[in-house]
Amino acid sequence: MAQPTELLAVLIDADNVPASKIGAVLSEIARFGTASVKRIYGDWTSSQLGSWKTAAREHVIQPVQQFANTVGKNATDSALIIDAMDLLYTRRFGGFCIVSSDSDFTRLATRIREDGVTVYGFGERKTPKAFRDACDSFTYLEVLEQTDAEPAAAPPARTPTPALRQDTKLVSGLRSCVTTASGEDGWANLSAVGSLMRKQHPDFDSRNWGYAKLSDLVRAIGLFEVEPRPSGGLQIRNKSK
Repeated sequence: MAQPTELLAVLIDADNVPASKIGAVLSEIARFGTASVKRIYGDWTSSQLGSWKTAAREHVIQPVQQFANTVGKNATDSALIIDAMDLLYTRRFGGFCIVSSDSDFTRLATRIREDGVTVYGFGERKTPKAFRDACDSFTYLEVLEQTDAEPAAAPPARTPTPALRQDTKLVSGLRSCVTTASGEDGWANLSAVGSLMRKQHPDFDSRNWGYAKLSDLVRAIGLFEVEPRPSGGLQIRNKSK
């Protein structure tokens, strides 16, 4: 994870993200670093962005006007991409946060990573896989906690153990990462396993299955041993069959 002091550029596609989630998104971004630039792109003359006008003001996000001059052409995407490249060339930022559910930003994410800069993606579950995989980390908006400004909602239901065990992608991925990260005794640092999983699957997040922590998820699966590490934290190993 990035250091909390790392400067981040937050670029938001107003056309593809609900305004009600921005508070939760910014809280999540604060875990990675400091959002020194916050910009949101859209046609602010459109009534469809009414809710965003209030949200942008409350969260001190700079609105960037982009008129929709041509039907069928997304001028908002182009403006965001141009700004992202200008910011990248300043070499000031250790990470970019692209908030959108649009696959049009796939190449942008790839290009930023080519410069060794981290890309954090945020979008709805409908976000195409290509964009999710192009990011270093991708978080679904649906798993982020509600903010005080949002209507109350029930927390995501936890996926039960039988269903978790039938999720072959999840189980095989965890088993493989545990094996890769383990020492001769078979034990691996749980945080290292989580990092490996996210490198292979940028959208990996225990909250996708309703579990707040990775340790809660692996314990629920019941196919791994989890114990405290002598030096702190937790360690994990595959259970013998």
